Amino acid sequence: MAKSGNDDGARPTEPYLHPPPPARDAESIRLSFIHAYCHVLGRYRLTDRMPDVYQATAMAVRERIMPAWQQTRIRTDRKPVRRAFYLSLEYLLGRLLQSTMHNLDIEAECGDALHALAIEMEEVIAAEHDAGLGNGGLGRLAACFLDSCASLALPVSGYGIRYRYGIFRQRISDGRQIEDPDSWLREGYPWEIERIDESLVVQFGGWTECYAAQAETEPLRYRWVGTEDVLAVPFDIPVPGYRNGIVNTLRLWSAMATSEFNLDEFNAGSYTESVAAKNAAENITMVLYPNATSENGKELRLRQQYFLASASLQDVLREWCRHHPGQFDKFDDFHCFQLNDTHPAIAVAELMRLLMDVHGLGWDRAFAITQKSMAYTNHTLLPEALETWPVAMFRRLLPRLLDIILEINARMLAQIADRWPGDEARQRRMSLVDESHEPMLRMAHLAIAGSFSVNGVAELHSQLLTERLFRDFHELWPERFNNKTNGVTPRRWLGIANPGLSAVIDSAIGPQWRRDLCLLRELESFADDPGFRKLWRDARQRNKTRMLAQVNHICRAHIDGDMLIDVQVKRIHEYKRQLLNALHAIRLYARLCAGMTIGPARRCVLIGGKAAPGYVMAKTIIKLINNVATIINGDERTNARLQMHFLPDYNVTMMEMLAPGADLSVQISTAGKEASGTGNMKFMLNGAMTIGTLDGANVEILEAVGADNFFLFGLTVEQIDALRPHYDPNTIISASSDFSAVMQMLESGVFNRNEPGIFDSVVASIRDPHDPWMTAADFESFSDAQDAVSAAFVDQQRWTRMSIANCAAAGRFSSDRTIADYNSEIWRLASLQT
Repeated sequence: MAKSGNDDGARPTEPYLHPPPPARDAESIRLSFIHAYCHVLGRYRLTDRMPDVYQATAMAVRERIMPAWQQTRIRTDRKPVRRAFYLSLEYLLGRLLQSTMHNLDIEAECGDALHALAIEMEEVIAAEHDAGLGNGGLGRLAACFLDSCASLALPVSGYGIRYRYGIFRQRISDGRQIEDPDSWLREGYPWEIERIDESLVVQFGGWTECYAAQAETEPLRYRWVGTEDVLAVPFDIPVPGYRNGIVNTLRLWSAMATSEFNLDEFNAGSYTESVAAKNAAENITMVLYPNATSENGKELRLRQQYFLASASLQDVLREWCRHHPGQFDKFDDFHCFQLNDTHPAIAVAELMRLLMDVHGLGWDRAFAITQKSMAYTNHTLLPEALETWPVAMFRRLLPRLLDIILEINARMLAQIADRWPGDEARQRRMSLVDESHEPMLRMAHLAIAGSFSVNGVAELHSQLLTERLFRDFHELWPERFNNKTNGVTPRRWLGIANPGLSAVIDSAIGPQWRRDLCLLRELESFADDPGFRKLWRDARQRNKTRMLAQVNHICRAHIDGDMLIDVQVKRIHEYKRQLLNALHAIRLYARLCAGMTIGPARRCVLIGGKAAPGYVMAKTIIKLINNVATIINGDERTNARLQMHFLPDYNVTMMEMLAPGADLSVQISTAGKEASGTGNMKFMLNGAMTIGTLDGANVEILEAVGADNFFLFGLTVEQIDALRPHYDPNTIISASSDFSAVMQMLESGVFNRNEPGIFDSVVASIRDPHDPWMTAADFESFSDAQDAVSAAFVDQQRWTRMSIANCAAAGRFSSDRTIADYNSEIWRLASLQT
């Protein structure tokens, strides 16, 4: 097979195979199912073992992806095109069967095929395990972005890690979070294809050697030797666009030992030692986000990050060199690497290493290529959440990378010194090495120094990045900074999750909103139509009934469908302030116990989310929520008007049930702390109202929907700054009878009579004048806004108009718009359909 690096960029002709595409009618799909069930899975009679039925269905659907998947790869293989590569340590994919059928437009045919076999499609869909390869919004955003890239026909490939165990399964025992392993691969994963022939070697440990180049005029060269090598095995998952014939690829890497075991040690009886290298290698991709509270956990996390970056960059360089051996003049013209947060930031140094040590480029040329091809997305405003790594750990695990990072730092500091002579404080702030205590590498600083683009994920977030967190860098390189407000895919989060409301929308404005979500603005003209409002209200009530049936089953509850369903689901973190929500629930309970009113609406508060295993305060807040819920729900005096439940094991599939049925979306992070949020967008898109602070994308949601359709409360960023030096939560508590009653209940042990002292840390945090989340400061404002929610909810005509208005204004929060912005301003890719 001819291989050539032609100067004109043209690629040689390859003997591609073009099998006829499988038919998409119901009978053909039925036959494909039978073939997979019998000939691939080895079953010979249908049983009620649903995992096998799901596997066979998925294989039949995957067969119909293959032709477009192959053709998409051929389009980028025959002729070089500029491509983007999305590097993310997380992909929260959720279930893929229904979304794949939806994007291929074969849902009805698959349903008919299964019906002919006496199989219900709903049961098959429910049998799929969530691919929980992410911790929360970051990973779900990555999944939405891949869907939009394919739907916009952009040549974008995703790179990630194939964790054997995904985000833990959360169980609640005695109110406490218990983490169980999430063995999502235990029954196989029909969407992936192993490409073992494309495996690569990733290095760790060892040391750096300097040696002389062949020509005396060339500078000294470096090589990384004495390393422990790990094999990176790729598994490819197809990412189909929405009914456009484009199928992109998500490549996930799995770690394996370069040899299975030491046979000599095994024969000598040292069985454990003989497989030690194999186990150490496979541990790299064993668990999503190991607990980083220990030194071993931190080291494993760093290994994961380098493993992803090195394997992915080697993969891209291998493909480039296959057609352009030794030619790097145009490399950055054809490649853009998008770093999803700081997790893959080490890619900056790794690309430098590969270009210099493997491909022989000099420093200046290698750094120019790196800077022109790397782009960094920041996802946090919390300084403590910006990743740092001990220099000593880096020196032990990645010595050659440390050399390169220190050289990047030295050159950057020289540039800063030229710009601001004598400003040593600025140099210390901007250095890639924090030497205030133990020397630490600042990965966000490395990402900024090595990229041509740095973006935030909401207008407020991006503004605060340039004005506060990265102000020094913005003053040095203002042209690099930009904003890309997050979005969610309308196909999954309205079209699939909410078929009832989607049908109502289709009846009014047609189905094209799935490709252009801004078309939802046309719904505004129907908001005053009584007939349309009834259709809207009926569809949402059916969703609510369906949701409550599942919630009642999960929580063993009896929630009335006429209640206001108040939902806060997201990762448990102090800045997201699930605690403030719990305090408000206690306020309502205290008022009911005192014979006072809580407003006209009966209310059910639902809270869900997982706490990081090592995050003690977050786990204590989960315990508090569950204890408060137990008291509230068990009080027969009050539970007809107020209920509260914690939803265990919150995941993508649960959100697909909650977003269509919720009445109120609770987005109450401390202003200036949330980067964007995407749960707020999913609820809004499905017609829920938002109660929220001016934080993250809430700011833009309020701007889009208007103050009359949003329940705003809380201090702004500027007000928090002004209050912080004088913040006195104890005075705030004393001045409020409601707040005082809440704290009296908390401190007197109403919610922990048999567990004295377990909530002392929570109480102390509320009363702490240095509380960074300023929970007490927003209590009264939140309570007033919730009272306004209650008054609005009982006026169902008004509430329905508000619901329609929220959905109609959701167009700007489509991930299609976000990706179009990335492409026009950062990636500059041509559509594969032009």
